[in-house]
Amino acid sequence: MKLRRLLKHLLVPAWWARRSFDRATLDAIEAAIGAAETGHRGELRFVVEGPLPLAVLWRGESVRQRAAELFSRLRVWDTEENSGILLYVQLVDRRVEILADRGIDARVSQEAWDLICRGMELAFRDGDFRRGALEAVDQAAQLLIRHFPVAGPDHNELPDRPVVL
Repeated sequence: MKLRRLLKHLLVPAWWARRSFDRATLDAIEAAIGAAETGHRGELRFVVEGPLPLAVLWRGESVRQRAAELFSRLRVWDTEENSGILLYVQLVDRRVEILADRGIDARVSQEAWDLICRGMELAFRDGDFRRGALEAVDQAAQLLIRHFPVAGPDHNELPDRPVVL
């Protein structure tokens, strides 16, 4: 556990960290996910987290490890075609991670996921959280459309509403 990271997470109030993702931005992300999912058979989840829980910090979990924990807890892995994608934003650490279930991950390179993450981080650095999030949702959806196009009636397996922790 690094003392600097621990202090940063303990001293930053949750409301301050999450202020860039207001209700209108979360509504726009939800609408984008819902619209995107009409064009593919995958599932997208978007998670925004401010300060990490003390137990997570104590264990020294990386942002990637935290994303994996949430991927499991939110059951993103539990889709019929293993085509779930988690877009995770860690606001205090200023990092973005994307985790994809094995069905889509086998078809998309890590470089493609990293490119989406870095694009989000650049937009966030400029203070444009809405644009960064919506572009990332669109880019992930385009990958799902390419590899899991619609093949019948859509049945939404996971909620579209972003999760704010």
